[in-house]
Amino acid sequence: MSETPPASSSVPSSPPPAWLPVLLSGFLPGLGQVRLGRPRQGLWIIAVTLLLILIGHGLGRMTDLSAEIFYFMLIVLPWWALQAYDASFGDDGRPAGRRTLIHSLKQAWSEGHDLRYLGALFFLSAFMDLYIIVVNPDYALPVFCSKPTGWLGLAAKAQSPPSHLLIGYGFVRLRRWALVFYLVYAAYQLISAMVNYVCFGYGRIRTVMFVTLLLFTGYILWRRDRFV
Repeated sequence: MSETPPASSSVPSSPPPAWLPVLLSGFLPGLGQVRLGRPRQGLWIIAVTLLLILIGHGLGRMTDLSAEIFYFMLIVLPWWALQAYDASFGDDGRPAGRRTLIHSLKQAWSEGHDLRYLGALFFLSAFMDLYIIVVNPDYALPVFCSKPTGWLGLAAKAQSPPSHLLIGYGFVRLRRWALVFYLVYAAYQLISAMVNYVCFGYGRIRTVMFVTLLLFTGYILWRRDRFV
């Protein structure tokens, strides 16, 4: 009677849970890639993140805090989200360490995650607008050469948070109606800004918001085929 050979004491290591690398990269960019066995890529991501943060800090010192926040939302935060998204993937059958951020960027692009990120910014904008309304109830929002006060002024300000929430929800779901609603809303904001230029003249914040809205709308029109 033959004896059964003893079971091997070596147990193959199981891959990390799918959420763990994402959590690690969300906490510290590049850490999830290191956990996945891509140390060079992880260190490169850490270096790029530090460089972006230093640039943003320098920009804030040269201008003001609002410019630093603006830079963080449009540059640093998307980079942070992309590398965390990349950490959710293994090597997909590629040789070890061959998956790069380019692969994740292409996949995020094809699935419209850039528009979903913009939707998340609309959610953030809605809460920021609500905070400003609550903290500064006497602030008069310029609307078509006027600064309405009282109930009319409150109504002019109060439309912003729900509009941004609705647009944000539609962008996250990539709904066609959200594109239409956004374009109508953007047209209203652009026309109001141009009229306010005539009445109130140049303003740095007004100019930055106007240019940003133009670029933002152009980008969304370029990506309009992602909405279904």
